[in-house]
Amino acid sequence: MRCPWCSSVDDKVVDSRLAEDGAAIRRRRECLACSRRYTTFERVEEVPVVVVKRSGAREPFDRAKVVAGIRSATKNRPVSGEQMEELALEVEEEMRLAGGEVTSQQVGVSVLERLAGLDDVSYLRFASVYKGFEDAGDFQREAGLLTKKTEPKRRV
Repeated sequence: MRCPWCSSVDDKVVDSRLAEDGAAIRRRRECLACSRRYTTFERVEEVPVVVVKRSGAREPFDRAKVVAGIRSATKNRPVSGEQMEELALEVEEEMRLAGGEVTSQQVGVSVLERLAGLDDVSYLRFASVYKGFEDAGDFQREAGLLTKKTEPKRRV
């Protein structure tokens, strides 16, 4: 680390602590040349997630867009803002684990999977926009898939 006062690169760490709820490490340093102290922060450099749209356009993943879509689907439903934020965070983490580039379809399917466990009506609302429902039959088919409770056949 270069001293902000004398530009020397010789320093020692005097104190280290967690900062920003564990997302960073705050270090107090002392310059060995001029004896002045200064603070540095160390953070993990996150690899940006890029979403490839159906049109082929690429854009950075935006959790706020996911939250907005969930908020629209859950309007007037018993889903809290905290649950929406948690769902969007889970989707973002899944996309990070999937790699640096994901498709908008992967994002939509991930949201749908989580909404199915949260609220059936919100799931159907989101699915109707995401899957482009055109008539009542589409809703019936999706509701049937959602309520299907049969266990898979097991091999003996």
